[in-house]
Amino acid sequence: MARIVVIGSGMGAMAAAARLAVAGHRVVVYERGRTHGGGVGRFARDGFRFDTGPGLLHLPAVYRDLFVKTGKQTLEQSVELIQVDPASRHLFADGTDVRLPNASRAGVLQALDGAFGAGAGERWSDLVNRAREVWDATRRPLLEEPLRADWRVLGRDPYPAAPVRRRGRLGGLFGRGGADGPPTLAAVARRELKDPRAAALLESHALAHGLDPRSAPAAATVLPYIEQTFGTWYVRGGMRALADALHERCRQRKVEFHFGAEVTGIVEKDGRAAGVELADGTVAEADAVVSGIDPALLPPLLGGQAPWREGDVRPEPGAGGGTPGRLTVFLALRGARPEETAHRTVVHAPDREAELAAVFGDGSGLREPCPHPTVTVLRPDDPTVRPDDGHEAVTLTAVVAPHGPVDWTDGAAAEQDAQRLITAAEAAIPGLRDRMLWHEVRTPADTGAQTGARGGAVPGPVLAGADGAFLRPANVTRLPGLYLAGGWAHPGGGLAHAGMSGALVAGLIVEGEGWRGSQ
Repeated sequence: MARIVVIGSGMGAMAAAARLAVAGHRVVVYERGRTHGGGVGRFARDGFRFDTGPGLLHLPAVYRDLFVKTGKQTLEQSVELIQVDPASRHLFADGTDVRLPNASRAGVLQALDGAFGAGAGERWSDLVNRAREVWDATRRPLLEEPLRADWRVLGRDPYPAAPVRRRGRLGGLFGRGGADGPPTLAAVARRELKDPRAAALLESHALAHGLDPRSAPAAATVLPYIEQTFGTWYVRGGMRALADALHERCRQRKVEFHFGAEVTGIVEKDGRAAGVELADGTVAEADAVVSGIDPALLPPLLGGQAPWREGDVRPEPGAGGGTPGRLTVFLALRGARPEETAHRTVVHAPDREAELAAVFGDGSGLREPCPHPTVTVLRPDDPTVRPDDGHEAVTLTAVVAPHGPVDWTDGAAAEQDAQRLITAAEAAIPGLRDRMLWHEVRTPADTGAQTGARGGAVPGPVLAGADGAFLRPANVTRLPGLYLAGGWAHPGGGLAHAGMSGALVAGLIVEGEGWRGSQ
């Protein structure tokens, strides 16, 4: 039985902890905050409850596997999973209103033809078919295996140039982006979907993950493919209920948690990670250390040394702090949630270029506020998140520039931007302002303060293409016995990807660093 220390209690860290504990190791988690879950938090007031992180789950199979492998109760016995239908409603500035059914290719085709005109559904379906080739080529090397030593092959975009069919798998798919070089997601949207509303629909999947469609590789088409193929799910009680269930699973497996325990150093002995030093000066010895925090924050814990090995993927300078954050507004509304209300509505920005310049910059480094951002409106039909059926709990979210380029500690400016979200949401919720009891604003600065994320940034999932710019550092490091889990490590951010990172780290520790993933 090895002694394993885990730094942080985010979803990736807890996923690793549960798997390591069931493998017979003694696992101790040190968390600087007051609770578990990392970015998967909860805000509660006056009987209303809101998720402070992601509000929906994709690829639930990741957590089904985790719960099956770590205990007797399955995921569905631990939380109530609800398939969201429609998966999303989309509202455009010209009045177009389209509802996309959950996990139904035929239903999506019909909905898009009805909203955008004949042929729109077939064009979307053709694009998703090509995205399936991306999924088939990248699923194992990007999601189910530790990052390969020849990771540069993943820097070539696997999205096939329409309408040419591609041969083989890795060798035949990677690196064929067309005569003008690998296209961006925005270029694919314009070229293959034709209608600007369909293009905005495709780009919104990237934007929701904090990705700029003008620079994201065409491989980002895999994001709508995943959602459309494997469905969109909600956990009753919110995603925080999933974090609570994972924490409880860890405790059942005798994982030991210490909250308010900040790690200030990683102990090295005989060329290996041998434990951690805490802020109070105590040392917790270990045979291996799993870090669930942003790897860019590790050098101070390693005597100023970076954790990367020679030739490893490493974040660009300032990468985490330059990644977009989320501006979130929690709304407490009087009045019942109407029948036939969509769980998720995306109110699209009327000027996408202005929005992208505001979030990612216009090339000059300037970021001006976007007067009309894309806003996601979440309205769960869940009695556990509201005081009674005469009220409704609603969450508004927009992707925004991180703290640093924008001063999100400026309360007046943050409130002004929050009002922009509320105005946009009126398209989805008629009479919204008349129903409001109160609202709370959560900025990237708040996220950074509560989770430790630089600039309040929210990591996106890994993608192939763009010369590896969208890959994350490997789960193994230059220091034997030190491993990386969580959204800032391979395979990137998001609930499912965080769970995958925990599985990869546990496999590497239990099976050895030559392990290549479950077959």
